[in-house]
Amino acid sequence: MLKLETRPQPSQVMSIASPLLALLITVLIGVVLFVALGKDPVKGLQVFFYEPVKNAYALSELSVKAVPLVLIALGLAVCFRSNVWNIGAEGQFVVGALAAGWVAMQAGPGTGRWIVLAVLVAGVLGGMVWAGIVALLRDRFSASEILVSLMMVYVADQLLGYLVYGPWKDPKGYNFPQTITFDAVTKIPRLIDGLRMNAGVFVALLGVAGLWAFMFRTYKGFALQVGGLAPAAARYAGFSSRASLWTALLVSGGMAGLAGALEAAGPLGQLTPYVPVGYGFAAIIVAFVGRLHPVGIVFSAVLMSMFYIGGELAQSRLGLPKALTGVFQGLLLFALLACDTLIHYRIRLSSGSAKGAR
Repeated sequence: MLKLETRPQPSQVMSIASPLLALLITVLIGVVLFVALGKDPVKGLQVFFYEPVKNAYALSELSVKAVPLVLIALGLAVCFRSNVWNIGAEGQFVVGALAAGWVAMQAGPGTGRWIVLAVLVAGVLGGMVWAGIVALLRDRFSASEILVSLMMVYVADQLLGYLVYGPWKDPKGYNFPQTITFDAVTKIPRLIDGLRMNAGVFVALLGVAGLWAFMFRTYKGFALQVGGLAPAAARYAGFSSRASLWTALLVSGGMAGLAGALEAAGPLGQLTPYVPVGYGFAAIIVAFVGRLHPVGIVFSAVLMSMFYIGGELAQSRLGLPKALTGVFQGLLLFALLACDTLIHYRIRLSSGSAKGAR
């Protein structure tokens, strides 16, 4: 029989191999699902792992999905490494999009391209304000940041609905719940004509470099990580738990708000009730699959984006339900959690002789 045996020390090899093993398990279970649904598993895997990267157009669409996931997951990694559990990045994403959209709607005939920067800054501030409410309630009233941040997602959704169905509704929009289309001067510049890939790619890469430097090359980043790993040691060293809480949540909220601003002023070009698409929740998986490391997050965000695009293609080409995207995301997370067990434990084959002796 098989049994788990505690390792003398965590396995560095399994720490790296665990995400790859989890992906392999996800693919194998995916094959079983395709067969059970009566679909060709080769075609099923093709729409998830080949179609999203087969040409320039596909890579452009992949970047549109990956950029917000990278940015949100970077902020969440800061929180999770600090032992602060921000589950409401989706709400911070939505409020960032709202703040950015408001600035974009102020553009007029004489507005210059400088407004793009104002749009992005507004998105960051919007996300920080929304996350700051969570920090305030945790700091002053010891409210659970998990519950508060999650509930505030639905408040943000309701606020978005109120604005696009009410004060911000386009009077010339045939009564559709949407704002006016933002002026071209407010849009995030595209990198290649005819493709949707935009300058958000460079913003995401700058975020990766900046967060790596902050977390691993600054005193403040070190203090955050010590507070997450060993709160007692952090207090003994004089690190402020309050400062860590506020820093982690404000950074996370700002990154999610920035992602919302890039989405609103980029692919969407206006605000509708469909701004929230689950990036804030998917980014939790991205952060953990990427091992809470900025570079790992890039690769896991690309993989998660392939799941998004693959799910859309599977729906249109194979007639599979749209929920298949969420199924693959959930499978990847559960497979990762299971494989992570092997970091601290190893599988041993027990002969069962001791049991027979009794």
